[in-house]
Amino acid sequence: MRVAFIGGGAWGLALARLLAINSHEVLVWEHNPKWLKSLIETRSNPVLLPDVTMPAGVSFTGSMADFAGFSPDVIVLATPTQFLRSTLQNIDADAASTIWESPKLKAIVNVAKGMEEGSLKRIDQILMDELPEAAHAKICALSGPSHAEEVSRQIPTTVVVAGSDPGVLMLLQEMFSNDWFRVYRTDDLIGVEIGGSVKNIISIAAGIVAGLEFGDNTMGALLTRGIVEIIRLGTAMGAQAETFMGLSGIGDLITTAISPHSRNRFVGYHIGKGKKLSEVLATMDKVAEGVATTRSIHEVAAVYNVEMPITNEVYKVLFEDKSPEKAIRDLMTRELKQE
Repeated sequence: MRVAFIGGGAWGLALARLLAINSHEVLVWEHNPKWLKSLIETRSNPVLLPDVTMPAGVSFTGSMADFAGFSPDVIVLATPTQFLRSTLQNIDADAASTIWESPKLKAIVNVAKGMEEGSLKRIDQILMDELPEAAHAKICALSGPSHAEEVSRQIPTTVVVAGSDPGVLMLLQEMFSNDWFRVYRTDDLIGVEIGGSVKNIISIAAGIVAGLEFGDNTMGALLTRGIVEIIRLGTAMGAQAETFMGLSGIGDLITTAISPHSRNRFVGYHIGKGKKLSEVLATMDKVAEGVATTRSIHEVAAVYNVEMPITNEVYKVLFEDKSPEKAIRDLMTRELKQE
């Protein structure tokens, strides 16, 4: 199969490497000229994935004309959520027509996580806005506990792919799976999207807890009540509750909340240590999608009238300069209730 990536960040590169190892032909489009130059000349990006070299089956380009000419069977969208719509809109009309209306194109797989600021739309909804109707049934999402740093080192990982066409989902399972990367499938695209979005907010909270040097009791309580918030919002938006007990829900939440690889936990940890959000973001080369998602989900919760106290406190810490200590205290002293 021929697989083309829009976005050559850490996760895109890790998956491109995986697919090349699985004997697929891969093209990665990257917009950052400095990173593209490094990928072409050294087959690596030492900033994003140190000590990882891309195999011969992966090629790189900064041209959408090249991307269209590649004529992919599958397109993987590895662009951060807040930049996805503009990236799609900036594709030349002729190239876009060739890419999205190709009879060869079997699947469009989003691997980013988040919700768009302003529109408050999930990624699948952004794609339905920007892509021709004929492409809508091909939209899928790949999610789960899967840090790029570990996948690129071939550490055993399990994920889930979501979409509406069972045949496409089985095709993607076969494409991505091997003896160290296992893919499950589900038809609950909304649930997978929401789980991947909101868990990043809870991960920021987990980082704050770690930065404040609280204990395992605190972390266990946070993750337990965090998944409750995810289920509340997800089911209100039409997702299946059981999805959040799976890989894209509790699995991804646990991994993101406890891992040193987590960008969102990193943000929360340094805020817990006393830094301001702007200071933390200024030190990062990678995107912590939970920051923008916190603002969006805070608004979405109000629209759906869903109670999300942890999300609400993270929002106040990030954007209203509330102290983490007071946020924790306010959570702990809320009105007592039945679990």
